Amino acid sequence: MSDASLAVELSLDRVGEQAVSALGELIAPPLLWSEVPSVLHELAFRGEISQELAEQALQRFLEGTLRIVERRPDGLARRAWQLAAQFGWAKTYDAEYLATAELLGCKLVTVDARLRRGADRLGYVVTPAELLDRATSPE
Repeated sequence: MSDASLAVELSLDRVGEQAVSALGELIAPPLLWSEVPSVLHELAFRGEISQELAEQALQRFLEGTLRIVERRPDGLARRAWQLAAQFGWAKTYDAEYLATAELLGCKLVTVDARLRRGADRLGYVVTPAELLDRATSPE
């Protein structure tokens, strides 16, 4: 399962090929398709990446080459609301990614260090590096 931070990094081709293969099937709530273009646009607007790179990343994302599948599990909005309240968050955006992973019984892979630290106690939020370590370490 992917959040917007990971999808942006994948769109910008900043995640190594080994990490990408360790990710397996990627799923995300519908929110991802609004957040990723917004983040890419903001990065270009602020001059953190070139307009050309932003447009290439947007094209890569929109073409579906990242193979992220949209999922909207039953109870998503309600569970996101509950998680946002539990974590003391004013908005439910990040909680929607957490809720999707929880409701579908999968890991949430993120490069957002704040989200990773904040949701650590849930036990299903990991970074690509942690996922790769688990995939390559002997049992």
